[in-house]
Amino acid sequence: MKILLVFDFDNIIIDDNSDIWIVQCAPEKEPPIELQDSYEKGLWTEFMGRVFKYLEDEGVREDEMKRAMISMPFTPGVVELLNFIRKYKDKFDWIIISDSNSVFIDWVLEATNFHDVFDKVFTNPAAFYSNDYLTVENYHAHSCTRCPQSHCKNVVLVEFVGKQLQRGVNYIRIVYIGDGRNDVCPVTFLKKNDVAMPQKGYTLQKTLSRVSQNLEPMESSVVSWSSAVEIISHLQFLIKE
Repeated sequence: MKILLVFDFDNIIIDDNSDIWIVQCAPEKEPPIELQDSYEKGLWTEFMGRVFKYLEDEGVREDEMKRAMISMPFTPGVVELLNFIRKYKDKFDWIIISDSNSVFIDWVLEATNFHDVFDKVFTNPAAFYSNDYLTVENYHAHSCTRCPQSHCKNVVLVEFVGKQLQRGVNYIRIVYIGDGRNDVCPVTFLKKNDVAMPQKGYTLQKTLSRVSQNLEPMESSVVSWSSAVEIISHLQFLIKE
């Protein structure tokens, strides 16, 4: 009987948005206005595909993108949190569900020696092919109208927990650590013993606050945080219960 820890990546593991950060590689530190205006709601991954092609056209190569990505700072307290979790492999399973991409996440985790911490990473698959620019694809197809087209984190979480149950792994509770609009949907999957841990000041925390004020029923408990060190304190409480 373990606790499942579910992490977002952008603004949770790293203290920024990886897709926004990579644009600093562009000559003007941002895409041209016509490229920015090409974004359509819910189609962020498709938009980033055009951004990566633009970076390649401007001569930005893989090694330069990697240097930029691994220079991203961790969110305050995250290094301490990951080292804490690493000590308690018998207590926790850890997964990432992110709308970033597999290349960015691999670069960051490998450069910081945290690649072994997470049991599974669910994100948009990406690779550098012979055309020399980063190609990214949607993680899966889904019918959820609340989530971006790239993936529904709720679907990912439900499928993972279901497969684990088939393997004989039954989680005593789920702790979901996120910040964004696309983290609202998976939080609805959480049950009575589970914990939603939104980062203070971000969309998820504001949304859950409105839900509470409107007296809408929510099964899981909610524990907000500013520094990931606060997450350590709550996990210590949970494993002592």
